[in-house]
Amino acid sequence: MANEVPPQGSIITYPYLWATQRDAGETEGRKSRPTCVVLCIYDAERKIHHLMLLPISSQPPRSDQIALEVPETERRRAGLSRYPGAWVIVSEYNYDVAEQSWYYEPTAPRLGAFSGQFLKEVAKALRSNLKKATAKIDRTV
Repeated sequence: MANEVPPQGSIITYPYLWATQRDAGETEGRKSRPTCVVLCIYDAERKIHHLMLLPISSQPPRSDQIALEVPETERRRAGLSRYPGAWVIVSEYNYDVAEQSWYYEPTAPRLGAFSGQFLKEVAKALRSNLKKATAKIDRTV
């Protein structure tokens, strides 16, 4: 299964559960959406991949969200060119374990990937928000 886990920067479809949905008592994402695999860490001892997944929206962020707008070139690379605009939300993320997930689909096609440079910008923005009130939505429970 190790070769089926997408590398960091990959854009996959995933039934992302928003923090607002979780806070309202929902446990399932309402639809699959483009999602960025911002971090994928392999735990060799347990033989599992830890995934940190960021949602991508075609709608501008709400006032309570922090996001990076995806430049046109990156939208093309990521397979998001059908959207006139796209934003990576960095004020929340879903945490999942690939090999134990009810939601992650290893055989789903990847839409594309962000460049290494843009992924660094996304990771930097996420890191700066981790110190704030970034919402972790644990999909393993």
